[in-house]
Amino acid sequence: MLVVKIGGSLDGAQPLVRDLAHHEGELIVVHGGGPRIGAELEARGFETRFEGGLRVTPPEQMAVVEQVLTQLGKELADRLSQLGRLSVGLSGRDARLLRAEPLDERLGRVGRITAVNTSLLFALMSRHLTPVISPIASAEGGPLNVNADEVAAAVAGCLGEPLVYLTDVPGVLADPADPESRIPVLDGAEAEARIQDGTIAGGMIPKVRAALAALEFGAPWVMIAPGEAGSLPRLLSGKLGTRIVPEKISREV
Repeated sequence: MLVVKIGGSLDGAQPLVRDLAHHEGELIVVHGGGPRIGAELEARGFETRFEGGLRVTPPEQMAVVEQVLTQLGKELADRLSQLGRLSVGLSGRDARLLRAEPLDERLGRVGRITAVNTSLLFALMSRHLTPVISPIASAEGGPLNVNADEVAAAVAGCLGEPLVYLTDVPGVLADPADPESRIPVLDGAEAEARIQDGTIAGGMIPKVRAALAALEFGAPWVMIAPGEAGSLPRLLSGKLGTRIVPEKISREV
């Protein structure tokens, strides 16, 4: 089984969706939705702000965020189903799949995951259905918007299964200016050291932090790799991306 996190833009992503549909093993897909959320908020006259890489979600914007993410999940599940992988688009509020608590009052309706209803996921997969999860969680006081990377980390960790982040970067780079300097394998200590010395910087920091959180939750390994046509079999064979492991025993992937 793999937990796979993909971005929220489905435009131009048909080759990647096709790869996911044709993957032979079990999958759980977690998706984001940043670009479409931003566009919808702007269309409705709302301001978008970020703090620490997280979207500030005032209560009056929460319904828009939830609507966009739920619709995206249904669209993705429909595309996968049309390609032969029967899928179910789930909000994290369905059957209390995801439970969360507020992260910081300054962020509004933004949360951190406290529990995952893994029995729901197993029940769906036992029926040969692929769960497609939108990063909205149940909480006291109403739903919470949760960073999709963190949702994927919690799901993979609670299931004890590997996690793949499909992104727009080739992986973790030894030299951020050189896209050919991909690091095939990192352990947690090395990843933390590279954050501290600045090798891992910018938008890669939250991605690597989420990967480390997944390992702490219980995932055996996490892969950060480019989400492009044909990438899934290549990254699983070690030809793409960076695999982050709790403790590196060998440089072979």
